[in-house]
Amino acid sequence: VQLVESGGGLVQPGGSLRLSCAASGFTISYYYMSWFRQAPGKERELVAGITRTGGNTNYADSVKGRFTISRDNAKNMMYLQMNSLNPEDTAVYSCARQKYGSSSTYDYWGQGTQVTVTT
Repeated sequence: VQLVESGGGLVQPGGSLRLSCAASGFTISYYYMSWFRQAPGKERELVAGITRTGGNTNYADSVKGRFTISRDNAKNMMYLQMNSLNPEDTAVYSCARQKYGSSSTYDYWGQGTQVTVTT
């Protein structure tokens, strides 16, 4: 099982980025998937989650209305579109697979991709 994030980088406030999460070794259509982030000195934060079919999504209040989580099960991919970025969004973003049959435990994580929002 492997999760690999890409798409991070340096962006100015107000800008946008699209993160991708490529899954291998398993079929993502069987799993609830999420994006997390962790800023220096802060605890890891759940940013967004998406159900197996993509029919339902959930967001942290801090990103609601600005970020959009999506998935392409045919490609075994998940995405996070981030708009109106601000410096508080600076963090390492990781995708994760929720453990099958669990509602809160994640069993596999990617290595993360750095997002830096600065002037």
